[in-house]
Amino acid sequence: MSFNRWQRAALLMCVMALPAVAGATGGTPAPGKVLMLGAFHFANPGLDMVKSGVIDVMTPANQDYLDGLATRLAAFAPTDVLVECEASAQPRLDAEFDGYRKGTFALKSNETYQIGFRVAKAAGLDRVTCFDEGQVGWEAEPMFNYIKAHDPAMQAAMEATFKMLSERTGQEQATLSLPQLLQLLQLSNDVARDRENKDLYIRTNAVDAGGSFAGADASASWWHRNFRMYANVQKAAAPGHRVLVIAGSGHTAILKDLLAIDSQRQAEEVSGYLTP
Repeated sequence: MSFNRWQRAALLMCVMALPAVAGATGGTPAPGKVLMLGAFHFANPGLDMVKSGVIDVMTPANQDYLDGLATRLAAFAPTDVLVECEASAQPRLDAEFDGYRKGTFALKSNETYQIGFRVAKAAGLDRVTCFDEGQVGWEAEPMFNYIKAHDPAMQAAMEATFKMLSERTGQEQATLSLPQLLQLLQLSNDVARDRENKDLYIRTNAVDAGGSFAGADASASWWHRNFRMYANVQKAAAPGHRVLVIAGSGHTAILKDLLAIDSQRQAEEVSGYLTP
């Protein structure tokens, strides 16, 4: 019996579905599950394009919220907690986490410690894993140089946008009522904010299109870094694993898109974990 191309395609789809069916019946582990938590940087190093002051996460009210958040996230039963740091920092992070579990290391204000360490300890894990790939940077200097030399209107628009976003972020951190962290983390994981974040790169994507493609190359460099970060997520989120990813919302806005089209892994929605 001969198969036409449609029959061959249908047969291939059936074969590809077999592992998923086996997993559902206990033959193989379930697909990896990933819970992504976007965050503003609790201890802002001033490196982001959007500048702002940062609320004090060490106040009693915010510490109470973080304790509860860690308990809720630990209920996800993560097998791995991934945080935004370079692989070169892993030995230091391992030593700090070991000290934290022994009661000899006080948590710093960074979200890696305030959320990542808390959750990993509550979940009974023996480490928190760095997954950033910062050696692949946002190569935007040629784009900015082109805009400065050839497109003053674009430069003015970009400066106005960054100023508006910085002022809005500062106002939100200064005026939102308690629990402040709840509302700020909800904004950091808001679908509309994620779209707004990615749109900043689309707005400049056409800079010198047909010439140097400085805008497209800058955008591609940012996605390149995030593709590498997502590769580290994929490595951790093997079948049977449950991975909590904690990173700046500029990263998770893109990482969530990659997770949504990843047929080998499942996404867990974060919003229900944020609310006490």
